[in-house]
Order: sequence, then C-alpha cells, then structure tokens
Amino acid sequence: MFCRRSRLARSALVSRPQLIGANHSHVQRPTILHCALKKNTGATHPAYRTFTTVPTSNPIPDTHKRSFGQPTVHTHPYLINKNDLTPGIPKTEYELRRTILMSSLPKGSTVVSVGYKTRYMTNNIFYQFHQNTDFWYLSGFNEPDSAMILRKGYKQIMFVPPKSAHAELWDGPRTGVEGAKEIFGADEAYDNSRFTSFLKDAMNADHLFIDSPSVNPSLLERVSPEMSFNSLFLYLVAKFRKALKPLSILIQELRIIKSDNEIDIMKKSGQISSKAFIQAMKWTQPEFSEAQLWAKLDYECRMRGSSMLAYIPVVAGGPNALSLHYVRNDMKLRDGDLVLVDCGGEYNGYASDITRTWPVNGKFTEPQREIYQAVLNVNKACIKMCTENAKLSLHAIHTESMKLMKRELDAIGFSVTNSDLENMLYPHHVGHYLGLDVHDLHDITRSRRLKKNMVITIEPGLYIPYDKKFPSKYHGIGVRIEDNVVIGEETPYVLTATAPKEVIDIEYCCKSTSE
Repeated sequence: MFCRRSRLARSALVSRPQLIGANHSHVQRPTILHCALKKNTGATHPAYRTFTTVPTSNPIPDTHKRSFGQPTVHTHPYLINKNDLTPGIPKTEYELRRTILMSSLPKGSTVVSVGYKTRYMTNNIFYQFHQNTDFWYLSGFNEPDSAMILRKGYKQIMFVPPKSAHAELWDGPRTGVEGAKEIFGADEAYDNSRFTSFLKDAMNADHLFIDSPSVNPSLLERVSPEMSFNSLFLYLVAKFRKALKPLSILIQELRIIKSDNEIDIMKKSGQISSKAFIQAMKWTQPEFSEAQLWAKLDYECRMRGSSMLAYIPVVAGGPNALSLHYVRNDMKLRDGDLVLVDCGGEYNGYASDITRTWPVNGKFTEPQREIYQAVLNVNKACIKMCTENAKLSLHAIHTESMKLMKRELDAIGFSVTNSDLENMLYPHHVGHYLGLDVHDLHDITRSRRLKKNMVITIEPGLYIPYDKKFPSKYHGIGVRIEDNVVIGEETPYVLTATAPKEVIDIEYCCKSTSE
C-alpha cells in the first residue's frame, strides 16, 4: 500500500528538479500528465515533468480518454450495454424509480438521499467502498461523498466529488459534475462542498423526506462546522415544529418487488455462488483450515464475476456450527466432522446468500445423515410454499417450518417440546428478504403476504447441543440448508438450485476432484 508523502516531502521533490533544470541545457519534453495538469489547473511548473512515464508520441488508449469513478458504457462496453446505466439496469429503470417515488409524495415535497463516505479499518487504510443501497437504487451512482436532492415535479440535483488532478492521481478517476449530468441524467449537478447550502434551502419544503444519519458516515455528518445534522433536526422540531419524514421506508416499498432486470442479475449472482460451492465441496479435505475454505469460496466467486463476498462467511467445522454467526473461521477441519458454510457473492450490486453443510471427508455418518435429511425435508417443503397463490408470509412459512421440523425430529427418536425447538434446536427464523442488501428491507415486516417477484431466503436448520435431553449420537451436529427463492405466482424459482443439497449429490461432488 502506497502512503501519501507529507507536504514537506512533496515540496522537497518539487524543488530538486528546478535546480537541475537550472544547471542543464537539456529540456525534457512535455508529457501527457504535464499537459493534462496544465489544462486543468493552469500549472506550468517544470516539476510536473518528474512524473513522466509516457511520452506524448504514444497514444492514449481509448478506454482512458474518458475515465469515470465507476464502469460506464464508454469505459466498459463489454460489461455495460448501450442503454444501461449500471450493469444490467437501464437508465430508464432508474428514471422510473425516481418518478414513482416522487409521484407518491404530497405537493411541496423534497427528497434528500445521501451516499456513504469512505470507511476506514484503521489509519489511512480503507475498506472496499460499498454504497448506501437506497442511494444506489435511486441514482446508480457508486462514488463516496455524494448526495441527491429530488424536488416534486421532479428535478434531480446531484452533489458529487469534483474532478481533481491531485485527488485522481492518488485515488483514481472521478465522474465529476459534468459526468453526473451527462451520464446520470442530473438536471443540475454541483461540487459536493455545496451540498450544505442546498440542504438548508431544502428545509423550507412543506414535506422533507430524509433519513437521519446512521452509524455509517455521510455528507450529513455535519451540516456546518458548528452544527451536526442531529442537532439541526432537534432544533427544527423544537422551534418550527418541522417534521422530517423518513425516506428509507418509502424506497424499501419500491425495492420489495424486483424488476425483471433485477431478477436476471440475481439469477446470475446465484449461479456464480452455487458454482463456487461446488468447487469448495470438491476441494475440501481433513486438515485444511476453515480460513482456507473461506479463501477458496472468495476466489471462486470473484473468478466468476462477483465483485466481493456479500458478507463475512460462516465456515464452521464440527461443533463450531452450533454458533449461528460463527465467523472466526480459524480452526482445522477434522476428519469425521461436517462443515457448515454460509456464504455468497455480490454481483452487480445484488447479493446471494447460500448455506450448505457437507462432510469434511466426503461421507456422511448415519447420525449426520439423519439430521441432514430432516433439515432438507423441511427446506424443500417450505420452498414449495413460496408462491403468491399460497397467500403466506415469511412468518407464516416459519410457523409451518417449526411444525415440520418437530415432526422430522419425532421420526428419528427425539422427544422435544416446542420450547426446546424454538430456543435451542432451531432458534432462528426460516428466512428473510434478499436483494441489494443481504438482509434486505429491514423496516418491512416479515408478516407481509408474499407477492410475485419478491426474493427471499429459505434456511431451516438444526443445532444439537451437548445436552442429555437429546440423543447423544447427535450431539455437536449443526446443519443449515439455505436457498434463495423468487416468489412465483404458482411456482417458485430457486436461484441457487445448482448448489448441491441432496445427500447423494453432495457425496458425489465431494469425491470429485476440484478443477
């Protein structure tokens, strides 16, 4: 990782070429970078010549003549179609989303949506950037420190990081103000430093829809050097009885039903992650570590097109699977144990979320097989319920899954109460919404009746603790099987169907050699 030089160090580097130039008759030819800086800043300082790597006689590649802060049809024609704004989603779909939102609001409404800032792991070491998904859903803009104001009617005003030769030297291209208008369709666009003044003006709207800052940093952290947004919010409520209305819940209502374009992207996301699971099963052997299996899954997802893993995976060997969110992933995989893996890649912004459980040595023991088959039977039965015609909600499917699971346990010799099942053996919900976020639509209740083109997970599980009330031969076994499902009118569509889950398929896959 390169480190930015201090101002003193940079000035030292600048001064030295000046002295050299003064004592030598040789004059270095202007460079592409020098010319670009001269054009953008008016600078003619000879020190810029010290950055020379490419002489002017070499042509600039077509893909670098116009650079932006994210893939565009100009720079990534192999990834983005002519009419798309982001991979797989056309400009018209983003426009429709904004239109539907604004048409649903009362007269005199203004919407303020903000993206995230860069987040840091430690001093100057940043995490891979991930945009606020509500902001992304409305704009498709994937650069930090950005915001958008929508006015009833409607008018789209964007605030983005400005073009900057110095910043782009370190951090890569920016789309800039003109790019926000040309590519992202903004009616007006400004340097993000002007956002605060426009925000204050937006406060005069009859109805202002805006979300208070979350734990994630954004341009709303401070609306002025003297005042935070939360302070301003309390001031407005107390002095003017101005009610700021939450925005996210309105956007989540749009996001809950996926478009055909979104479904196509999620199909690809599910296929990528499913193939990664196949390769991981083939690769698994005793004495490999959970961390190595994590790395294998990450590699296989990225090699097939995922930009990143959608979340930190659970790679839980043996009894580690009894901890539902075990993410240390730092132990050896042992011969005779199962490994429970909860993992998924993100593709073009959309997450997959798969869980499979398989034997480390490739062969289920009889107790492992019995617990596994019980969970699989419930998984398959619940998926069949995922239709609009069934008129069920996720909560209703969960209730059914509890009844089914108790029946399965009774069949293999367990004697459990509903309390045992709910609090110990199967303590989590059967599923959640899925989309741009892994746990999508956090404000929308799971008691809502499922409709066509909603996307959910179905993930029953069993976790048998070391407790005398349960048969000892099953102690320490943890199994979860999770699929991603598109709600159909009469038939569900399983996005993750190619990830093996039948016992015979898993054992066959584990015997095969990884490609």
